Amino acid sequence: MRISTLPIDGARLVEVDAHVDERGCFARLWCRETFAAAGLPELQQASASFNARAGTLRGLHFTWPPSAEGKLVRCARGRLHDVLLDLRPDSPSYRRHLAVVLDADERNAVYIPPGVAHGFQALLDASEVHYAMTEAYRPGLADGYRFDDAAFGIAWPLPVSCIGEKDLAWPAFDEATHRARHARKLAEARDAA
Repeated sequence: MRISTLPIDGARLVEVDAHVDERGCFARLWCRETFAAAGLPELQQASASFNARAGTLRGLHFTWPPSAEGKLVRCARGRLHDVLLDLRPDSPSYRRHLAVVLDADERNAVYIPPGVAHGFQALLDASEVHYAMTEAYRPGLADGYRFDDAAFGIAWPLPVSCIGEKDLAWPAFDEATHRARHARKLAEARDAA
């Protein structure tokens, strides 16, 4: 297993070393010691999404402080165009985004740190995505921005064939509003501690 840094502060690409023989292959997908050595937190919860049609888009989703929800995202079947967007005002990569192709045949994954928005588009029919999170889902802290917000300039590779109503209803990004809400959420978390 190889873990390398990505241009979004705290994000990592996880590539596996598959052992191939006449039966097929075997690959280690997660290791507490390897992840800890790379500075990544332990995983606490796992989820999956199935996407019937190529072009299906989910996102952009993130959580507000005090959530510390990081995600390890892997394509279990098919192929994805996976996008990370840094929404942490104090981050050196704030408002930068990057895309990683996650492919079931390559068994690669991406670690998305807390405060970084995530979205993906299925590149093939019947693509399945597995998520492992560093803490349990906290719906009161979950939020999102539109996938096509001009403030981010994200290019999606396919026309959108399917998207949920909730993802279409996310607000447009406003710099001042985002920074103010982020600061308020941090202050509330400190006051509660």
